[in-house]
Amino acid sequence: MVDRFTQQTRSRMMSAIRGKDTKPELIVRRILRELSVGYRLHRKDLPGRPDISMSGRRKIIEVRGCFWHRHPGCRFAYEPKSRQDFWQQKFASNVERDKRNDRALRDQGWQTLTVWECETAQVTSLQERIAEFIEVGGHSASGKGRNYPREADETPAG
Repeated sequence: MVDRFTQQTRSRMMSAIRGKDTKPELIVRRILRELSVGYRLHRKDLPGRPDISMSGRRKIIEVRGCFWHRHPGCRFAYEPKSRQDFWQQKFASNVERDKRNDRALRDQGWQTLTVWECETAQVTSLQERIAEFIEVGGHSASGKGRNYPREADETPAG
């Protein structure tokens, strides 16, 4: 299928897509501030420059777009109709890079939580999930002690 936009228009549209300070990332950051949790953004000294890191807790939160990082089972992770070979390769490299970075962080002793873009719509449940992950107050916020998946492909679909 042929792209309905000119190459220049498509290029301009794609260049407008941000990698930092996205709406889902700002939602997660607001939740952390409400929980009075300190964090740093996009640390260059860590593999993949994770979105949010909490050094004292050795915890990382990655906020991933469902489309770009292929959230399994998500309606937003649809396949584009044009240039399918390009997109399949692009998506595969994104997913592989995510796995590689998650593995490297784990090897350095960090725990990671992946927050998918679609999950930011349910702020209350997301806040509970984040509080439980970071163990606000030195214990699990829910008391359940849930083990969080460490790899992006193990995260339940939202």
